[in-house]
Amino acid sequence: METQMHHRFVSLLTRKTIALVLAGGRGSRLYELTSWRAKPAVPFGGKFRIIDFPLSNTVNSGIRRIGVLTQYKAHSLVAHLSLGWSGFKSELGEFVEVLPASQRVANDWYQGTADAVYQNLDIIRTHHPDFVLILSGDHIYKMDYGTMLAFHTDNHAEMTISCLEVPVTEAAGAFGVIEVDENGRVIGFEEKPAHPKPIPGQPDTCLASMGNYIFNTEFLYDQLIQDADNEASEHDFGKNIIPDIIREHQVFAFPFRDLTTGKRAYWRDVGTLDAFWEANMELLSVTPELNLYDSEWPILTYQGQLPPAKFVFNDDDRRGMAVDSMVSGGCVVSGAKLNRALLFSNVKVKSYTTVEESVVLPSVTIERSVRIKRAIIDRGCIIPEGMVIGEDHEMDRRRGFRVTTKGVVLVTPDMLKQSTHFMR
Repeated sequence: METQMHHRFVSLLTRKTIALVLAGGRGSRLYELTSWRAKPAVPFGGKFRIIDFPLSNTVNSGIRRIGVLTQYKAHSLVAHLSLGWSGFKSELGEFVEVLPASQRVANDWYQGTADAVYQNLDIIRTHHPDFVLILSGDHIYKMDYGTMLAFHTDNHAEMTISCLEVPVTEAAGAFGVIEVDENGRVIGFEEKPAHPKPIPGQPDTCLASMGNYIFNTEFLYDQLIQDADNEASEHDFGKNIIPDIIREHQVFAFPFRDLTTGKRAYWRDVGTLDAFWEANMELLSVTPELNLYDSEWPILTYQGQLPPAKFVFNDDDRRGMAVDSMVSGGCVVSGAKLNRALLFSNVKVKSYTTVEESVVLPSVTIERSVRIKRAIIDRGCIIPEGMVIGEDHEMDRRRGFRVTTKGVVLVTPDMLKQSTHFMR
């Protein structure tokens, strides 16, 4: 009975919540991978886009009123949302609605995370939520926001910040760090400090902000209006709103933990090419930390009507095969070998080619006798016959490819002097 009452309590909270996903990020540290798309629209995990993860979390948490705030090069993101996230029942009050930067209240585009929400206050008000859940649209993780909502109300908080418990040495210079008292109330916030303040009683661990927030609605309205009137503000939650409110208001930190083990839960910021490559490669392990096969918490996305992946030819020197790899629908591996490779939809790999430790985005064609190692191949590339990528980084650079500090090679159609005029 107690468990049933708890579930009922959480379901009432989620129904009274509207989620706003901040999806206008440029993703500049992904370099050419975001030349034609916003970071949340970058493909991930063989068939998804990054934004599918926070959106799936909201739906799986029982929150079905969702606004997606877009700005930078949003066409492919909006197309994806239209194709994959438009099946909600408006008559039941459900929706996934695109909220583009459109100069609704001023002559400026979105000036910061707080300003992006402020410029949509009139739309938020029409839905009469009790709580507003603000989410970063560019991280990979699975999280039940209902648990965070229950924590928020149990603590009579006005704002709650989701956090990761990370080693002090890992957080230094990398994360916004939150200082809390012994009760978990936020008493300090620093943006990427060199010497993060630890959790009370845990000198080697600190709390890093995930960029996800819950606000009581009226409290959020008041803070955003005050911030909009402050000409000295950068109109950012981390830089302005949080530091301004923690002294006088009830702001709490919610540590994001695995509900089964109680340890820090899986969360990845794939904001660099190396981090993007590594997070995709992690999925190829026997039991990856991120379980994409979890039927109780499915990751939803748009799926084209594609045939199954096909592997053809079985000669000793021409065998279509894949080891420790993931291959999506529509792919044809024709007399080629894949070893720790992740192929998105509609990839064609032709005979005598080898692809190792690489991420191949949709609609790529790899011609005969190609060798690719530790690479990211962007959507739509046609890799010419006989080309070698990832074995000689000086040659890679001379061709115009980007080589990361960890030796991962990025190849895009622009670099190959090929057309980029198709859906990104």
